[in-house]
Formats: sequence, structure tokens, C-alpha cells
Amino acid sequence: MTTDTTTSQAPARDTVLDATGVTMRFGGLTAVSDVDLTVGGGEIVGLIGPNGAGKTTFFNCLTGLYIPTEGTVSYRGKVLPHRSHLVTQAGIARTFQNIRLFPNMTVLENVLVGRHTRTKEGLVAALLRGPRFKKAERESEDRAMELLEFTGLAAKRDHIARNLPYGEQRKLEIARALASDPGLLLLDEPTAGMNPQETRATQDLVFAIRDQGTAVLVIEHDMRFIFNLCDRVAVLVQGRKLVEGTPAVVQGDERVIAAYLGTPFEGEPGEEELAEVEAAEAHSTARTEGDDTA
Repeated sequence: MTTDTTTSQAPARDTVLDATGVTMRFGGLTAVSDVDLTVGGGEIVGLIGPNGAGKTTFFNCLTGLYIPTEGTVSYRGKVLPHRSHLVTQAGIARTFQNIRLFPNMTVLENVLVGRHTRTKEGLVAALLRGPRFKKAERESEDRAMELLEFTGLAAKRDHIARNLPYGEQRKLEIARALASDPGLLLLDEPTAGMNPQETRATQDLVFAIRDQGTAVLVIEHDMRFIFNLCDRVAVLVQGRKLVEGTPAVVQGDERVIAAYLGTPFEGEPGEEELAEVEAAEAHSTARTEGDDTA
């Protein structure tokens, strides 16, 4: 199978993300194979592909949840550590396909959690609650309120997160990710389960995030959303990058159309193989998250 093509990619002013040769194997199964991808400053880049194509696995490699079997991931020219909290500290934030809020905390408290990588006060300062700690606490709350205003959630600052409508929970997860002041935001299916009105609002929000100086990499199954939103789109099939280019280039590529229609490729994995990969991914994620909370 051909896995790369000449693209219409224009040179970016600066490179925010540079993933080179990223490969992720689970035992003898290869979920992502030799994927290169860059995101430039001021860009919105889309990552699409059929179910089981390796999109979320690739995201997990970028954000330190997985340690790639091969390849490197760099942010602004520096190779990233293989720990998710250190990746966030470096300047990359993400949301998840399945919403991961703190359901029994308020909207404001959820966003304040996202500020912890940008505060310097430690345990002793928190216990003493001196003037410097109180100043930092006020600054964090001010920034959190700015983000709630930005995402349209300011009026619900004291609401319990689990009581928000689904679309607003998605917005809250984005607000929490933005609280770490990232230079790159990764969105994993941000419009999943949304109605057309909520999808349009999310599109406007992503544009506004980009306009404030944050580059965006987004996974999405809604093709209209992706092609209206993105400067470039990369397509993963069977863990490999099939094609990358402008939305017009990608929409017109016959191999992309074939992949979405289900036309088989040589060496395409069967359902049992895909199920094994998904099970291995779930086990790896649970183990890694356990390490991060230890």
C-alpha cells in the first residue's frame, strides 16, 4: 500500500509540533507505523481515518500517555519527555474522546485544576497560606474566569460539572485544557455526540482559540467539520499516513474515498487483529495512568 504523497503543505512560520517516524507496537501488533506530522504556529491541522486507524493511539504517543516504540516527538524544537504531566508543562494540552471531568467539582474548580502546571507555590505555601500564595490563588481564579467567559460558561461557574448539558461539558474540558496556557491544543473528537448547532459553536470556538495564538491538532469523524475547519488534513489508515494536504486535496484523493467506503487494502487487519490492538491499548492506558497518579 502506498502510504505517502506529495502534499500542498505550505511552509509554516515556525514549527510547534514535529513528530518523526512515530511507531507504536503492542507486542506483535503495530497500531501506528512510521508516522510523520508537523503542526506550525497559527495552524489548525486535522487527523482523520476510519475506526481503528490509530488516531487516538497517535495522540497518546504525542502526549506522553504512551512511549512510542520508535520515533521522536518534539515541541518547539525540544524532544518531549515520556510523562503526560511533563508534556503539559512543556506546552501541549489535550482533551479526550470520552469526557474526563471531575464530575463532583464545580465548573470553576475543574478549570482551576488545569492551572496547577502554571503555579509555583508548593505544599508548604499552601499550608501557610501567606500573601504570595493568596496572590497566586487570586491570579489563578482570574485566569479561570477569563476562560469561562471565553467558552461561554461564566454564568455556570458554581454549577456541579456533572449537571451540565453534554455540549457544555465538552466546552468545560476545553477550558480546563486551555488553563495550562498551551501553545498546542489536541482535541480528540470534540464534536462527538453534538447536534449541528453545538458543532457550529465548537467550530467557532476552535477558530477563536487559534486566533488567540494556540495551534490546534484535531481528530474528528465529522468530515464537514474537519474540512471547514482545518488548514491541512492528514489521513491515517491501518496506522499509516495515507495522504496529507489541504482539505481540497484530501477530499479528492481516491484512496481516501476507498478507505471510508471500506475498500480493502493489501495487508488490511481483520476484526480480530483490531480487537487485539484495542485491548492492548486499553491495558497500556490503564497502566500508564496508574503510574502518573502514583
